[in-house]
Amino acid sequence: MNGLIMAGQLLLGLSLLVILHELGHFLAARAFGIKVEKFYLFFDAWGFKLFSFKKGDVEYGVGWLPLGGYVKIAGMIDESMDTEQMAQPAQPWEFRSKPAWQRLIVMLGGIIVNVIVGIFIFWMLTFNVGKSYTVNEKLTDGISVGTLGKEIGLKNGDRILAINGSKLIRFEDAISSKVLFDGAQLTILRGSQTLYVSVPDTILNKLSKNDKENFISPRYRMASVATVLAPDEKADQQSFLDRIFGRKFVKPVYPAYSAGIKAGDSILAVNGKPVTFFDQFKDMVSANKNKQISIQALRKGKPVDFNMKVGPEGTIGISPNFIFPETAHVDYGFAESLPIGAGMAWSTFVDNAKGIGKMITGKLSARNISSPIGIAKVYGSTFDWVKFWTLTGLISMALAFMNLLPIPGLDGGHVVFLLIEMVQRKPVSEKVLEKAQIVGFVILICLMVFAFGNDILKSFGK
Repeated sequence: MNGLIMAGQLLLGLSLLVILHELGHFLAARAFGIKVEKFYLFFDAWGFKLFSFKKGDVEYGVGWLPLGGYVKIAGMIDESMDTEQMAQPAQPWEFRSKPAWQRLIVMLGGIIVNVIVGIFIFWMLTFNVGKSYTVNEKLTDGISVGTLGKEIGLKNGDRILAINGSKLIRFEDAISSKVLFDGAQLTILRGSQTLYVSVPDTILNKLSKNDKENFISPRYRMASVATVLAPDEKADQQSFLDRIFGRKFVKPVYPAYSAGIKAGDSILAVNGKPVTFFDQFKDMVSANKNKQISIQALRKGKPVDFNMKVGPEGTIGISPNFIFPETAHVDYGFAESLPIGAGMAWSTFVDNAKGIGKMITGKLSARNISSPIGIAKVYGSTFDWVKFWTLTGLISMALAFMNLLPIPGLDGGHVVFLLIEMVQRKPVSEKVLEKAQIVGFVILICLMVFAFGNDILKSFGK
């Protein structure tokens, strides 16, 4: 069921974006009197389709191959590779008969619509739900530092005062793209000492293999034990791939449950050392993998001692309640939400460009490219309309950027050839366009195979 919910959200989000993208091309073509022969969601590869109908001179339908969609514009060399039509004399209602500037607008139509959709989504989200953030100056206990944070010199309890000299108001800015993509200098208060820590611009490559808490997060105080995992609570969590390949599922043993810790207990000390913060507790337990430890807890006002052996993963099978830091919420009016939403959309577009740039220069691994499998996992197994629309907005901007890349077969490839035509004042040879289309198709197939391979290997933990 969880897989169906993830797939359903992905299918809904991508279908909306694909239809709107192709509608951009469709409307631009019709505006200039260019005939559109087909409008398809998904591809009807080798002539197979789920259904179709004809209205006017356009065939509308849904193909069987869910890898995007297309509009077939008369007189244009595209993925249909309709060489028979191109061999006939050009007609006034064909794409190739129109001025280069009109054809350029048609090719940019889908990208423009994706940008507009992205801005609109972020605008409406800002207007409807506002903005919540962690008040940095209220983080009196400082930050909790993960493995990557420790590598660059940060310590638990540090307080971040500024990023590149600008006062840090919202803690979330410390884990935003301005720090993770570009690198930054953090001004740190450690005790009474002010220090400066540089974040390398390669940190995203390491962070991508972990989560942001392996960099930094607000430091949480523990209140009491929220959950104690019983031996059968994960018995149904054998992965689908494990079942397919017959890998044996070993029922886990949870030390805290066996030792008698219960929800509501408050952890006081580990091996006789007092613990206040979750990072202290986690580090102490993790440092004792496969070893015996003693934990003192408070139960109904009385101290209770427990002895147990830490599991091989460095955990004992509990999760605590946290005392969360203070947050602030800001609501925005209809008009003032627009520039904020536009800023979010533009930031997403720029982050995509920076990510591709880092992959080209080797600062970011190409293993971060995701297929629909990975995107579905991000949508999650429960429906949250804010998360759904946020991710759909992010994907809309990502589609706009990816389609702008100068790869033959994508909108950006067509744009490049049109710009060349406008500069040299004559069209690029149809033979060149046909060969470029084939090369682009091969490139896209290879990228798709690579992306799916990435996500399949990640499912095996590789």
